[in-house]
Amino acid sequence: MSWMKWLPWRYAVKKVAHQHGFLDPIALLAKLHGFAQPSEVGEPIELLRAGVVFHARGLINSRVIQHNLDWVWPHWIERQFNPLDPAFIPRAFSITHINLSQRNWTAIGHPDCDELPIVDPRGLLTPLYDSWSLDGWLMAEDGRCLLPSRADISQQRQDLDEGVSVTTESSMDDLELTSRSWVELENGIPVCKLRLRARCKTAGSLILALRPSNPEGVSFIHKVSLSDRRDGWLVDEKHKVAFGDAADSHHVSDYRNGDVHIHLTDRDDQSEGTCDVGMVTAAALFKVEAGKPREITASIALSETQARLPGKDAWQTEREGHARLQCPDPHYQFLYEAAVASLILHSPDDVYPGPFTYKRFWFRDAAFIINALLSIGLTARAERALARFPERQTTMGYFRSQEGEWDANGEVLWVLKRYFDLTGTRPGANWQGPIKRGARWIMKKRLKDTLDAPHAGLLPAGFSAEHLGPNDYYYWDDFWGIAGLEAASAMLADDSPEHSGKFAQGARDFSKAVSRSLAQCQHRLKRPAMPASPYRRLDAGAIGSLAFGYPVQLCAPDDPRLLDLADFLMDRCLVAGAFYQDMIHSGLNAYLTLHIAQVLLRAGDPRYLDLMDAVADLASPTGQWPEAIHPTTKGGCMGDGHHVWASAEWVLMIRNCFVREEGERLILCGGVPQRWLEQSEPVSFGPAPTSFGTVTIRILPQQDGGPRVEWEANWHNDRPPIEVSLPGFKSLSPTSDASSVKLEPV
Repeated sequence: MSWMKWLPWRYAVKKVAHQHGFLDPIALLAKLHGFAQPSEVGEPIELLRAGVVFHARGLINSRVIQHNLDWVWPHWIERQFNPLDPAFIPRAFSITHINLSQRNWTAIGHPDCDELPIVDPRGLLTPLYDSWSLDGWLMAEDGRCLLPSRADISQQRQDLDEGVSVTTESSMDDLELTSRSWVELENGIPVCKLRLRARCKTAGSLILALRPSNPEGVSFIHKVSLSDRRDGWLVDEKHKVAFGDAADSHHVSDYRNGDVHIHLTDRDDQSEGTCDVGMVTAAALFKVEAGKPREITASIALSETQARLPGKDAWQTEREGHARLQCPDPHYQFLYEAAVASLILHSPDDVYPGPFTYKRFWFRDAAFIINALLSIGLTARAERALARFPERQTTMGYFRSQEGEWDANGEVLWVLKRYFDLTGTRPGANWQGPIKRGARWIMKKRLKDTLDAPHAGLLPAGFSAEHLGPNDYYYWDDFWGIAGLEAASAMLADDSPEHSGKFAQGARDFSKAVSRSLAQCQHRLKRPAMPASPYRRLDAGAIGSLAFGYPVQLCAPDDPRLLDLADFLMDRCLVAGAFYQDMIHSGLNAYLTLHIAQVLLRAGDPRYLDLMDAVADLASPTGQWPEAIHPTTKGGCMGDGHHVWASAEWVLMIRNCFVREEGERLILCGGVPQRWLEQSEPVSFGPAPTSFGTVTIRILPQQDGGPRVEWEANWHNDRPPIEVSLPGFKSLSPTSDASSVKLEPV
């Protein structure tokens, strides 16, 4: 950090700090960097900026929430601030109050619409990005009030039959309230809908509540006004919320007068409210007759102009164009379909790893998400995202989403080759330049092989996948770099053999450097398992080194270094059957658990299914996974509450259980659970693109011995060698003209 060497500046800061009784912040910062390997990049400005915004809201939360616990808050606050709840977090020394135990929400939307409203576990709808929210309440005439965020009885589901919608059902005594949220097109404009349906034995009121909060905390509202017809709000003179029906009564409150919840029975009716600190709350009340259901629908336009979006049959069209799963396990079936819907929603143009906290672009997440899109036939979405890559490449060849991520170039080149392999095409002239520049950048970025250090020949120290630990010489980066050079060599083999040969040699040289470094690690650690970097002991950060076997397959499935690492992670880093990442994430991680499962699947180790089952059990009722999951509450504790990388990994896991490439061979049924065959209905998957062509697999359980496996394929060229390896049955390599085999038990 060159600015730290400017002595007059350092002296001035130190003097001012000491005058006011503070420690020298520059000296402390220097100590902090001493815990990481020297690196040209510290924390990327993009992550620092996001962190500042995140904790700025947390600071506001600390000034507002704990002093107003009589307000009706989102479910995460009701739990996290309740001393009797397992999700409770003490806050005495916490400067900021942020959601650390219930980071769960579900995105809704329309294909190709960039706006992604989110719904929390109790039906709270946040219609616009990082906005205020809408909630539904039910009040009986005797004053009892059903508040979903506080209700003891509440359940939620995601419906995928007609688009994507989230339904939440809450009850208390004789009060029943159902909310349903979805997005639909009206005259070409995407509109977010919230339908509330209430029933109670006595008369009462169904309440649509406007809330200055969302799943991250306070979200300001300074002004709200009721329309002349009493059938809608204008929020902050910008956004309109239409009710459909005229409100029978209406109340507004501000911060100093408390939550509108305490004013629901006021005689006076207010049509407008303002608050100088941005804590306006409003409630529109609709009469409910005793024993009769009452329903209202709120609508919020997500765009002011018509958008070029696919029409009302968009979801049906999307689902007809991808690999379908048919299995007897309804939970696995639902999770697959929910994951596919998640991939569709989060690939409107770029691909996003989440609808809220992570609604931004990273090459790392994009590589896995695009691979999932490609692997199930959502090719057009992958193409559209890939087309944005060259504009993010610097003149030096660096594919930059965040500065200092040395894995990015390898990931781009690898997933680009996946695209050409799975589509059976070759790179056009428009890709030649980006590929060459990207590969040259990897070769130039490597450190010198002649260094007298364990990191000789590796990529520089960086923060890489931030959950691996402080800046270091991560093997994760190196494995991606090697894979990128190999991919570039293969893609340029026909059109630019000279460059192809140069990059192939670069990959070999890089591999030798990594092998030398790993050999030193093996000598130091007294076992072959690969640590996160040449200077680390084996710990949870070593999960990144699994990239050697999955997804880039730089080694054989039974490589001792890979399998010993998998054994270490299984023995030392599992909690409740899932991988617990104790660095940064401090929670159970669905997508990293599936990385281990993929390595075990390749090796024919049956423990892969235990990990899949653990991940399935961790899914929310709506079929989503937050980035990291609290080991006790099972609520989200890190990152986005709807994490799309996790959805992508579930899709890839299911796909690879049915069909995966292994070198020049195609493995069929290698991970299909044997329990799925304990019934008479067929099990199937496809059409699934592979590097050899598109394949559909069908397994017919038989009563007289083993099942029959059938496949249909549209090969790019000649049919590859096929191995049918259904767990519990003898593996077979059928003849080149066969399209089915009958299996026998082992």
